[in-house]
Amino acid sequence: MSRYRPRHWLLATGVLAIALFLVASNHRSTAPVANAPAGQTVTVKPRTAASLPAKSAVAANYPRHRYIVQSVSADAARDAVSQAGGVVTGDLSVIRAVAASLDEHELVALRAEQVAQLHIYKDTAVVASSLGALPETYYPSEVDAANLHVGGMTGRGVTVAVLDSGLWNQEGPLQNAPGGTSRVLAQYDVILARQSPGYYRPSPLETYSRSISDPYGHGTHVSSIIASSGVATTGKYQGVAPGVNLVSVRALDGNGQGLYSDVISGVQWVIAQRQRYGIRVLNLSLGAPPSGPYWQDPLNQAVMAAWASGIVVVTAAGNRGPDPLSINAPGNVPYVITVGAVTDNYFPLQTKQYKLASFSSAGPTFEGFVKPDVVGMGGHIMAYAPDNGTLATEYPSWITEPYSDMTMSGTSQAAAVVSGVVALMLQVNPSLTPDQVKCHLVSGARPAVDSSGNLAYTVFQQGAGLVDAHDAAYSNAKGCANQGINVLLDLAGLQHYGGRANEDANGNFYIMQVSTSNANPVGSLLGGLLGGVGKLVSNIPLVGTLLKGVPLLGDGLLWNGAYTASSGYTWGQGYTWGQGYTWGQGYTWGQGYTWSEGYTWGQGYTGIDAPLPE
Repeated sequence: MSRYRPRHWLLATGVLAIALFLVASNHRSTAPVANAPAGQTVTVKPRTAASLPAKSAVAANYPRHRYIVQSVSADAARDAVSQAGGVVTGDLSVIRAVAASLDEHELVALRAEQVAQLHIYKDTAVVASSLGALPETYYPSEVDAANLHVGGMTGRGVTVAVLDSGLWNQEGPLQNAPGGTSRVLAQYDVILARQSPGYYRPSPLETYSRSISDPYGHGTHVSSIIASSGVATTGKYQGVAPGVNLVSVRALDGNGQGLYSDVISGVQWVIAQRQRYGIRVLNLSLGAPPSGPYWQDPLNQAVMAAWASGIVVVTAAGNRGPDPLSINAPGNVPYVITVGAVTDNYFPLQTKQYKLASFSSAGPTFEGFVKPDVVGMGGHIMAYAPDNGTLATEYPSWITEPYSDMTMSGTSQAAAVVSGVVALMLQVNPSLTPDQVKCHLVSGARPAVDSSGNLAYTVFQQGAGLVDAHDAAYSNAKGCANQGINVLLDLAGLQHYGGRANEDANGNFYIMQVSTSNANPVGSLLGGLLGGVGKLVSNIPLVGTLLKGVPLLGDGLLWNGAYTASSGYTWGQGYTWGQGYTWGQGYTWGQGYTWSEGYTWGQGYTGIDAPLPE
């Protein structure tokens, strides 16, 4: 019988173990939780089936991630993590929190708990550094955005889509808004979707949460100008709208170039996803020389569709200045907000030193519209960007050592500044339509004027002037943009429009004074003196007898295309644009309009203008 005793012993041991397990499982545990402070005991509530995250019968190996979980107390946070099935890995009582390790199911369960003042943060990696805070960027202050930040206006709740070369997978100051909230809502790679049609699932099922990266570097730089939540040594944010949500769409390759079809596909995706992600602003810091009427350009048609859908489109004027008639597509679309560039000439916050950047494209458009609409800071703009992208490799001198910042210039950067301003405006007044945003933006802008109050640059160079975030956000202007033109009729091909700009026999550009009757002049700008249609379309009549006052020229405000680089003037405040001038006002072209020199779409490429030295 001795040979059977070990089996009896094993059986007895097993029964005892089961009994002890049953007793323990029906007893409320008061044992110390792992990683709790020494000597402290934490009561762990029994977990019910309802409190457990739904998992399959066969346990899956879900990856765990590190988080910081905060509540009314560290004990409450610890209890919440345990209730969700997570693992407490550290005590952070100084901020009423614990460090925790959670898989995706436990994270869902934790968020579903009714826990007072629950906040969950990613446990972000940090590296040792003796550098202190980040460098000051100045441009948020130069467009009066920094003052709005102090009042809590950071663009929170507004989503800006950036269609460019992507977003660096090391998101840095773009990952979280102030307060730690993750705000990169979606990333979409048009090029990858074209090359690998099965990469993305159908839209309702696809989360668009995978990183698309930024092999060129321009998209990250532009996004950072808009949205960086990095804080400089001065205590000011580096970005214009540090609280915005971001959607990144990659349509440009590692050299900053892209197919028209890819950019159009990207715009189409933004329109389709606008409600899902709350997209209110689309930044297009790209372009190509126009090769036909604005309404026949396929990219322009997509951009007009975005505007018609309720998205404010902000686009770069181009870097082909200072010559007139150098506005890029899609900046030549009359409806959108087209942005030229100003530099502070390395004298930050000294407005008398500011000057129009010589590279900034100038209007008018070939159809006679005044462009750019406004100007933004676009000279030597410093912002976060990948240190391993094409731009960083080709232009290492632009890297702001020892930070992951680059300094670049261009209307691309100026457009990003204005997109940030628009986001601030929409936080202040979320009900604004795109036309109203444009009206408020131009009404609050500050043109450069000399000591006598005369314009230092014409409207074809500076538009309404340098944007002012505060004045635009709190403007009460009405009906001052896109009057007399209709984007829906334009898209339908029922009507197309021309502006009031023209060119005289001496090559001077001016704006034709317009009146609906001899007794009721409307829309005069500084006496009706500053625009130009250009020779290509100067012989095309506008509908009706609306053009009057052309002989009233000659007050010195004609523009012959010359660029003035002198400084000493001020970017004034409260400048009045004539007697009710309507920005972007247009009139229907007559039948049989023909592009004088013909047009071809060529290779159908668009992209970023050649990088400019900082």
